[in-house]
Amino acid sequence: MQIQPYLFFNGRCEEALEFYRKTIGAQDTMLVRYKDTPAPPPPGMVPPGSEDKIMHTSFRVGDTIVMASDGDCEGQPDFHGFSLSLTVADTAEAQRVFAALAEGGQVRMPLTKTFWSPLFGMLADKFGLGWMVNVGE
Repeated sequence: MQIQPYLFFNGRCEEALEFYRKTIGAQDTMLVRYKDTPAPPPPGMVPPGSEDKIMHTSFRVGDTIVMASDGDCEGQPDFHGFSLSLTVADTAEAQRVFAALAEGGQVRMPLTKTFWSPLFGMLADKFGLGWMVNVGE
């Protein structure tokens, strides 16, 4: 059994992919646009003018595959009730990744020493997606 996050960016998936490639080294493993599907989507599934949007993508971050889509392409993504936890090897990498993900977003807890980690912090990136950055052991 396996659980994988599936994120809906409501029309901003391509922008998000580029951001995660740059900030955390995401690597595409699959990308399908609505216009490239083998069968046409059911009527009403794709808003007019959204044919170039991403129906499905998957990308690798470290050992994890994350899946994503533009979803219904109707505006700002809405991520509530969860965060993605990103464990990095050392404090320098934590500082780099945290600053990059926080650009245009909101720091919820600055990087700080905790009883479980030399550095831990929380933020919402510019898409509103929550992240917890943690230095592993």
